[in-house]
Amino acid sequence: KKTFKLKNTLFSINTLALMFVPVAVSIPRYFLVVKLGLINDFSVNILPLLAMPVGLFLLKQFIDQIPNELIEAAQIDGANDFTIFRKIIIPMTMPAIATIAILAFQLSWNSIEPATLYVNDEELKNFAYYMSTFTATNNEVAGQGISAAAALIMFIPNLLIFIFMQSRVMNTMAHSGLK
Repeated sequence: KKTFKLKNTLFSINTLALMFVPVAVSIPRYFLVVKLGLINDFSVNILPLLAMPVGLFLLKQFIDQIPNELIEAAQIDGANDFTIFRKIIIPMTMPAIATIAILAFQLSWNSIEPATLYVNDEELKNFAYYMSTFTATNNEVAGQGISAAAALIMFIPNLLIFIFMQSRVMNTMAHSGLK
């Protein structure tokens, strides 16, 4: 909602970032992880995946739909920027934040790339990495059963998170056409 010099440029950069697949930015991401000192740290399974351009895009579009009159009314009532953000913007964007939280959880939970690229210590590798290793068996029938069980185990947390936050996600869809 705020206007500043590079607002449109930053939004254009974020929109460009939507075009790149994660593999295309794996080398710059690796250099960034090394510079931050996150190699062989469990947080590397989560932190690099939280930078989702689609999340920023969704949140920006959702905030743009908040009426300017509502913010102006709060300013007239004497609210400062932090109060407006805390008491108006955050509550009104909770559906979008819930949607982004679900997407970020699914991305972090299902991704094996961080455990493969950034973690050497076996104790710090994530659950998805070990689930992907179950499919390498010599017996095809047992391999299919193990793969099915691994897929179910990987799916259950995603289902629980979605069920828990379903009403908020539906609010995102209901308010997406509101002006």
